[in-house]
Amino acid sequence: MIVSINQPTYLPWLGYYDRIAASDLHIILDHVQFEKNSMTNRNKVRTSEGWTWLTVPVLSKGKFGDLEITKLGISENTKWQKKHWNTIKGSYSKAPFFKEHSGFFETVYGKEWHKLAPLMEEISRYLLDALSITTKMVRSSELASVKTKSDLILDLCIKVGATTYLSGFFGKDYLDIELFNAHGIHVQFQDYQHPSYQQIHGEFLSHMSVIDLLFNEGLKSHEILTGGAVQ
Repeated sequence: MIVSINQPTYLPWLGYYDRIAASDLHIILDHVQFEKNSMTNRNKVRTSEGWTWLTVPVLSKGKFGDLEITKLGISENTKWQKKHWNTIKGSYSKAPFFKEHSGFFETVYGKEWHKLAPLMEEISRYLLDALSITTKMVRSSELASVKTKSDLILDLCIKVGATTYLSGFFGKDYLDIELFNAHGIHVQFQDYQHPSYQQIHGEFLSHMSVIDLLFNEGLKSHEILTGGAVQ
Protein backbone atom coordinates (compact mmCIF):
# COMPACT_ATOMS: atom_id res chain seq x y z
CA MET A 1 0.00 0.00 0.00
CA ILE A 2 1.38 3.38 -1.04
CA VAL A 3 1.08 6.01 1.70
CA SER A 4 1.82 9.73 1.55
CA ILE A 5 1.89 12.19 4.43
CA ASN A 6 1.67 15.96 4.37
CA GLN A 7 0.61 18.84 6.58
CA PRO A 8 -2.72 20.36 5.58
CA THR A 9 -2.37 23.43 3.40
CA TYR A 10 -4.61 26.33 2.47
CA LEU A 11 -5.39 26.27 -1.28
CA PRO A 12 -2.51 23.86 -2.07
CA TRP A 13 -0.40 23.80 -5.22
CA LEU A 14 -0.53 21.08 -7.89
CA GLY A 15 2.26 18.89 -6.48
CA TYR A 16 0.38 18.53 -3.20
CA TYR A 17 -2.53 16.84 -4.94
CA ASP A 18 -0.34 14.88 -7.34
CA ARG A 19 1.22 13.04 -4.38
CA ILE A 20 -2.21 12.30 -2.92
CA ALA A 21 -3.45 11.03 -6.30
CA ALA A 22 -0.47 8.65 -6.52
CA SER A 23 -1.24 7.15 -3.09
CA ASP A 24 -3.62 4.51 -1.79
CA LEU A 25 -3.85 6.33 1.55
CA HIS A 26 -2.94 9.89 2.50
CA ILE A 27 -2.29 10.94 6.09
CA ILE A 28 -3.11 14.55 6.90
CA LEU A 29 -0.35 15.56 9.33
CA ASP A 30 -2.51 17.78 11.48
CA HIS A 31 -1.19 17.21 15.03
CA VAL A 32 2.26 18.74 14.52
CA GLN A 33 3.27 22.30 15.37
CA PHE A 34 2.41 25.16 13.04
CA GLU A 35 5.48 26.76 11.51
CA LYS A 36 5.52 30.49 10.86
CA ASN A 37 5.94 31.47 7.18
CA SER A 38 5.04 27.94 6.07
CA MET A 39 2.43 27.18 3.41
CA THR A 40 -0.05 25.96 6.00
CA ASN A 41 -2.09 29.16 6.03
CA ARG A 42 -1.20 30.76 2.71
CA ASN A 43 -0.74 30.21 -1.00
CA LYS A 44 -0.32 31.99 -4.32
CA VAL A 45 -2.92 32.87 -6.93
CA ARG A 46 -2.42 34.34 -10.39
CA THR A 47 -3.56 37.89 -10.97
CA SER A 48 -3.48 40.19 -13.98
CA GLU A 49 -0.33 41.76 -12.52
CA GLY A 50 1.53 38.53 -11.71
CA TRP A 51 0.77 36.67 -8.49
CA THR A 52 -0.19 37.45 -4.92
CA TRP A 53 -0.33 35.70 -1.58
CA LEU A 54 -3.63 34.79 0.01
CA THR A 55 -2.90 34.42 3.73
CA VAL A 56 -5.31 33.41 6.47
CA PRO A 57 -4.37 35.41 9.59
CA VAL A 58 -3.81 33.04 12.51
CA LEU A 59 -3.55 33.51 16.26
CA SER A 60 0.09 32.66 16.89
CA LYS A 61 1.59 35.50 18.92
CA GLY A 62 3.10 34.18 22.15
CA LYS A 63 1.87 30.64 21.44
CA PHE A 64 4.75 29.00 19.59
CA GLY A 65 5.45 25.57 21.03
CA ASP A 66 1.73 25.13 21.75
CA LEU A 67 0.33 25.51 18.25
CA GLU A 68 -0.87 22.19 16.91
CA ILE A 69 -2.42 22.74 13.51
CA THR A 70 -5.69 21.20 14.70
CA LYS A 71 -5.94 23.87 17.42
CA LEU A 72 -4.78 26.87 15.40
CA GLY A 73 -7.23 29.74 15.64
CA ILE A 74 -8.03 32.37 13.01
CA SER A 75 -7.91 36.06 13.86
CA GLU A 76 -11.43 37.45 13.94
CA ASN A 77 -10.44 41.11 13.74
CA THR A 78 -9.68 41.16 10.03
CA LYS A 79 -11.64 41.06 6.78
CA TRP A 80 -9.53 38.32 5.22
CA GLN A 81 -12.53 36.40 3.83
CA LYS A 82 -13.81 39.35 1.85
CA LYS A 83 -10.28 40.10 0.60
CA HIS A 84 -9.64 36.51 -0.49
CA TRP A 85 -12.96 36.14 -2.27
CA ASN A 86 -12.61 39.52 -4.01
CA THR A 87 -9.09 38.61 -5.14
CA ILE A 88 -10.16 35.21 -6.46
CA LYS A 89 -13.25 36.62 -8.16
CA GLY A 90 -11.35 39.55 -9.63
CA SER A 91 -8.54 37.35 -10.90
CA TYR A 92 -10.55 34.44 -12.31
CA SER A 93 -14.05 35.64 -13.18
CA LYS A 94 -13.17 35.42 -16.90
CA ALA A 95 -11.53 31.98 -16.62
CA PRO A 96 -13.41 29.32 -18.63
CA PHE A 97 -14.44 27.17 -15.66
CA PHE A 98 -14.72 29.73 -12.87
CA LYS A 99 -18.51 29.79 -12.83
CA GLU A 100 -18.67 26.02 -12.23
CA HIS A 101 -16.89 26.42 -8.89
CA SER A 102 -17.58 30.02 -7.84
CA GLY A 103 -20.69 29.10 -5.83
CA PHE A 104 -18.70 26.86 -3.50
CA PHE A 105 -15.98 29.42 -2.86
CA GLU A 106 -18.41 32.28 -2.40
CA THR A 107 -20.20 30.18 0.24
CA VAL A 108 -16.94 29.25 1.99
CA TYR A 109 -15.83 32.87 2.26
CA GLY A 110 -19.24 33.90 3.45
CA LYS A 111 -18.98 31.67 6.55
CA GLU A 112 -17.42 32.49 9.90
CA TRP A 113 -14.30 30.44 10.60
CA HIS A 114 -12.73 30.27 14.05
CA LYS A 115 -10.18 27.50 13.38
CA LEU A 116 -7.89 26.98 10.40
CA ALA A 117 -8.13 23.18 10.19
CA PRO A 118 -11.89 22.98 9.41
CA LEU A 119 -11.50 25.66 6.73
CA MET A 120 -8.67 23.76 5.04
CA GLU A 121 -10.57 20.48 5.31
CA GLU A 122 -13.74 21.86 3.69
CA ILE A 123 -11.83 23.40 0.80
CA SER A 124 -9.62 20.35 0.29
CA ARG A 125 -12.61 17.98 0.30
CA TYR A 126 -14.16 20.02 -2.48
CA LEU A 127 -10.94 20.21 -4.48
CA LEU A 128 -10.30 16.46 -4.21
CA ASP A 129 -13.73 15.80 -5.65
CA ALA A 130 -13.34 18.44 -8.37
CA LEU A 131 -9.97 16.91 -9.32
CA SER A 132 -11.42 13.35 -9.35
CA ILE A 133 -9.03 12.15 -6.63
CA THR A 134 -10.53 9.30 -4.59
CA THR A 135 -7.59 8.45 -2.30
CA LYS A 136 -8.59 7.45 1.22
CA MET A 137 -7.70 10.08 3.86
CA VAL A 138 -6.92 9.83 7.58
CA ARG A 139 -5.76 12.44 10.10
CA SER A 140 -2.54 11.91 12.06
CA SER A 141 -4.34 13.22 15.15
CA GLU A 142 -6.43 10.04 15.01
CA LEU A 143 -3.35 7.78 15.01
CA ALA A 144 -1.89 8.80 18.39
CA SER A 145 1.80 9.01 17.55
CA VAL A 146 4.09 10.96 19.90
CA LYS A 147 7.26 10.59 17.85
CA THR A 148 8.97 13.34 15.84
CA LYS A 149 10.67 13.90 12.47
CA SER A 150 11.70 10.72 10.61
CA ASP A 151 10.54 8.51 13.49
CA LEU A 152 7.09 10.11 13.30
CA ILE A 153 6.74 9.41 9.59
CA LEU A 154 7.90 5.83 10.05
CA ASP A 155 5.56 5.28 13.00
CA LEU A 156 2.56 6.56 11.04
CA CYS A 157 3.46 4.35 8.08
CA ILE A 158 3.68 1.30 10.36
CA LYS A 159 0.35 2.12 12.01
CA VAL A 160 -1.51 2.15 8.69
CA GLY A 161 0.33 -0.82 7.14
CA ALA A 162 2.31 1.00 4.46
CA THR A 163 4.55 -0.99 2.12
CA THR A 164 5.70 2.12 0.23
CA TYR A 165 6.08 5.65 1.56
CA LEU A 166 5.78 8.34 -1.10
CA SER A 167 7.74 11.26 0.30
CA GLY A 168 8.07 14.82 -0.81
CA PHE A 169 11.39 15.65 -2.46
CA PHE A 170 12.87 17.26 0.66
CA GLY A 171 12.32 14.08 2.66
CA LYS A 172 15.79 13.17 1.39
CA ASP A 173 17.17 15.65 3.91
CA TYR A 174 15.87 13.95 7.05
CA LEU A 175 14.35 10.50 6.48
CA ASP A 176 16.26 7.48 7.84
CA ILE A 177 15.89 5.31 4.74
CA GLU A 178 17.71 2.33 6.27
CA LEU A 179 15.25 2.23 9.16
CA PHE A 180 12.30 2.30 6.76
CA ASN A 181 13.88 -0.56 4.82
CA ALA A 182 14.39 -2.50 8.04
CA HIS A 183 10.62 -2.30 8.60
CA GLY A 184 9.86 -3.47 5.07
CA ILE A 185 8.78 -0.04 3.82
CA HIS A 186 10.16 1.16 0.50
CA VAL A 187 10.66 4.93 0.21
CA GLN A 188 10.01 6.80 -3.02
CA PHE A 189 10.52 10.51 -3.57
CA GLN A 190 8.27 12.77 -5.55
CA ASP A 191 10.19 15.01 -7.95
CA TYR A 192 7.30 16.95 -9.38
CA GLN A 193 7.73 18.25 -12.90
CA HIS A 194 5.35 21.17 -12.98
CA PRO A 195 3.19 21.16 -16.12
CA SER A 196 2.24 24.25 -18.06
CA TYR A 197 -1.36 24.96 -18.99
CA GLN A 198 -3.60 27.73 -20.23
CA GLN A 199 -3.79 30.81 -17.98
CA ILE A 200 -5.89 33.86 -18.72
CA HIS A 201 -3.26 36.42 -17.64
CA GLY A 202 -0.26 36.66 -19.93
CA GLU A 203 2.89 34.57 -19.58
CA PHE A 204 2.54 31.28 -17.69
CA LEU A 205 3.48 31.30 -14.00
CA SER A 206 3.96 27.98 -12.20
CA HIS A 207 3.43 26.98 -8.57
CA MET A 208 0.10 28.72 -8.14
CA SER A 209 -2.71 27.26 -6.06
CA VAL A 210 -4.45 24.36 -7.77
CA ILE A 211 -7.54 26.56 -8.15
CA ASP A 212 -5.62 28.36 -10.90
CA LEU A 213 -5.50 25.09 -12.84
CA LEU A 214 -9.09 24.16 -12.01
CA PHE A 215 -10.58 27.49 -13.10
CA ASN A 216 -8.58 27.50 -16.32
CA GLU A 217 -8.73 23.84 -17.39
CA GLY A 218 -11.77 22.30 -15.72
CA LEU A 219 -12.13 18.55 -16.34
CA LYS A 220 -8.63 18.38 -17.83
CA SER A 221 -7.13 19.34 -14.45
CA HIS A 222 -6.62 15.79 -13.15
CA GLU A 223 -4.75 14.68 -16.25
CA ILE A 224 -2.61 17.83 -16.27
CA LEU A 225 -1.59 17.80 -12.60
CA THR A 226 -0.71 14.10 -12.49
CA GLY A 227 1.99 14.47 -15.11
CA GLY A 228 4.75 14.78 -12.46
CA ALA A 229 7.53 12.27 -11.77
CA VAL A 230 8.29 9.86 -8.95
CA GLN A 231 11.79 8.51 -8.30
